Amino acid sequence: MRKVFLDTNILVYALDSTESGKQARARQIIFETANSVALVVSTQVVQEFYNVVTRKFGVEKLKAKRIIRAFTGIEIITIDMQMIESAIDISILSDLSFWDSLIIAAAETSGCHELLSEDLNTGQSVNRVKIINPFDTKLGLPYTGK
Repeated sequence: MRKVFLDTNILVYALDSTESGKQARARQIIFETANSVALVVSTQVVQEFYNVVTRKFGVEKLKAKRIIRAFTGIEIITIDMQMIESAIDISILSDLSFWDSLIIAAAETSGCHELLSEDLNTGQSVNRVKIINPFDTKLGLPYTGK
């Protein structure tokens, strides 16, 4: 099965009722696209998700923990030293932030050739990982996983 890496913003939009269109799209990716592709995140994404939903959206910490526990259908990979070193190289060579580079390194390490993110340049490929903004209507999206 094809693997697709999710950036933090996809998970956050699934809870963001102030962005109803993006919320619906994020939920579609998480709950429907998962039938045709394997979804992957890193420990960095899970940590960022927890931080954003508890601080920005005021989600109670134990509720946020329960939401994270529900990520059981998503593969979670652990950031390691090799990924950190790869992220540093990506950051230098691609002129990206370290944190964005770490997301790309995790996607590459986990065998994902697609990274769904609103924060990076859609259509750009870095180290065999193509960045796709699943909310970009100019690309004939929303992303369907096909």
